[in-house]
Amino acid sequence: MADAKEHAMGRRPGPIVQRPLSPHLSVFRFYINMTMSVMHRITGTANYFGILLLVAWLVAAATSDAWFDAVSALLATPIGLIVLFGFTWTVMHHLLGGIRHFIWDTIHGFSLGSVRLLSWLTLLGSLTLTGLIWMTALSLWGKLNLATVLSLWGKLI
Repeated sequence: MADAKEHAMGRRPGPIVQRPLSPHLSVFRFYINMTMSVMHRITGTANYFGILLLVAWLVAAATSDAWFDAVSALLATPIGLIVLFGFTWTVMHHLLGGIRHFIWDTIHGFSLGSVRLLSWLTLLGSLTLTGLIWMTALSLWGKLNLATVLSLWGKLI
């Protein structure tokens, strides 16, 4: 690369020597622990925006019944529920990622198998916890019959 630059600037006469570029993209592949590291950063950032929703809801609750009803109605729309579902997942994923990092801080789980297992458990655990939280919330809200869900789940397993 430096040869080509010098040749283009007229400092080096003769043919351009082709040097290999860094093989980092062709040699390395993404492993689950690398993906979870990126996701931990993304979910941490997303949690800042999710907290704004929580603060808006709490401020509305402290302000008046009308404001609280307005914010609650907004969050109860399909888009609002999708955002809340995503926020729930980011909190659960970031929480479990933090537990994974805490395990590493205790100088445990550094073998390749343990790293991959903890990464998969973080992903699967966050999805499972999010599903359980939302099934419970929707059943308490009256939008979901928990007994029906559990019977369907039993048939799947």
